[in-house]
Amino acid sequence: MSAYTEIALIVCALATLVVAAAWVPGVTRVFVIAQAAFWSLSYVARPVVLLVVKPDPHYGDNVPDPRLAEYGYDDIIALVLRHVVFGMWVYAVLIVGYAIWSRRRSSAVGVAREPAIVADPDFIPALTAIYVVGVFGRGATMAAGATGKAGDVDSANPILNFVAILGTVAALGLIIFARPARQATTVLLLGGLLVMELGWTVVTESKTPILGAALAVAVRFAIVGWTKGKAVGVMVIAVLGIGGFGWLQSFKSTEFAKSESALANSSYPPTVQPFLSILRRFDLLEAATDAYYHGPGFWVAPGEVIQHAALTLIPTQLLGVQKFQSGTAWANDVRGSSVDMTTVSVSLAEGNVNEGYVLGGYTGVVVSVAFTFVLLLAWAKSLHSRYFPIVVLGLAMTGASALFERGILGSMEALGKFVQSAVLAWLIYLVVKEYRRRALPGPTPLAPPQATPVFIAKRGSGQWV
Repeated sequence: MSAYTEIALIVCALATLVVAAAWVPGVTRVFVIAQAAFWSLSYVARPVVLLVVKPDPHYGDNVPDPRLAEYGYDDIIALVLRHVVFGMWVYAVLIVGYAIWSRRRSSAVGVAREPAIVADPDFIPALTAIYVVGVFGRGATMAAGATGKAGDVDSANPILNFVAILGTVAALGLIIFARPARQATTVLLLGGLLVMELGWTVVTESKTPILGAALAVAVRFAIVGWTKGKAVGVMVIAVLGIGGFGWLQSFKSTEFAKSESALANSSYPPTVQPFLSILRRFDLLEAATDAYYHGPGFWVAPGEVIQHAALTLIPTQLLGVQKFQSGTAWANDVRGSSVDMTTVSVSLAEGNVNEGYVLGGYTGVVVSVAFTFVLLLAWAKSLHSRYFPIVVLGLAMTGASALFERGILGSMEALGKFVQSAVLAWLIYLVVKEYRRRALPGPTPLAPPQATPVFIAKRGSGQWV
């Protein structure tokens, strides 16, 4: 089959995801649609640009891959995307099955409008305190010159980086759960937090903070209710955040770097150039190419996958040894099998279908995609938990890219890091709770009335509202 046929099959699978998401209740719908959008940029938009423009590979431009250009874009892209097509359809089948199951299961029940944690009067004050700590951590990281950038193997200052993560977690929590009485206050709060996350995106040279913030806004609207204006607003936030990334980053670039970038963009049609900054940051097609050239097996054995995944949940200080880093191992072993990586030290995003293919062929793809599906459900469930550490863990995962561009090993690494963040956030929560108990004896004046579950039966729909 031609590359266009493979791309068309991926488009059909992603369209199936979007249609099935309309039947999926709660915030899960938001996550599924976000996955479809993310994967469409990597596995549809980027290969289409390569097939239409056929750019020549050169230094400073990561959109054209020399391995794809060497044998002709059409023929090799068709081969590279074959396991991706399989993985996308397996995932689509899982989501369709879940949509059918959830509709039937919820035919006689409903879901509370607000997550249980919103009724906790100490929740928002604790998030505010955590955000202040995180912002100070970000400031200290910038002052120490330890912000790093996407793809770095190790953090320049792990402690400051650990504290800075709290800023992202709390920002997402306030975006999703804060309920100011006045609409103007809500707009100012969301706008300020989005601007802060966009600024952190530029500082860290990573798309993840602004994408996480846009996703958090979408989750908020999924809880409080959607309108056409809100839907358009979320799309605008995501597009402007990533589209304007290159422009904002240019203020930090040298004149030489700007001229190099302009030279790289000049080989593309004017209609494509505005989207190049986005395409360069959605690089799972490169990971799919890595997987194709490496082939199944001879990377990490199934038993080692389980071992590494379990050890990532233990802090390095307690473990006493350096933990396995899947992104670095992918760069050295998988990409290194077809690209000279001897002078490059970087951590790469492998993607679930690509990791699964390398670990165990098409069987591995099924296992890795199923893991992503289970993680998706657990992620959505955690945001409705009444337990503060579980909610924080869900917020941390919302601000990460595990569901979009990581496999089993990378997702478990992120989970292990965020478990530690959740513990620190929980300690801050306990301090805030005790302070408020002493400062506000008796019933807390600011506490909202205890929410009782509101059950709304939608005739024939079977959805929790």
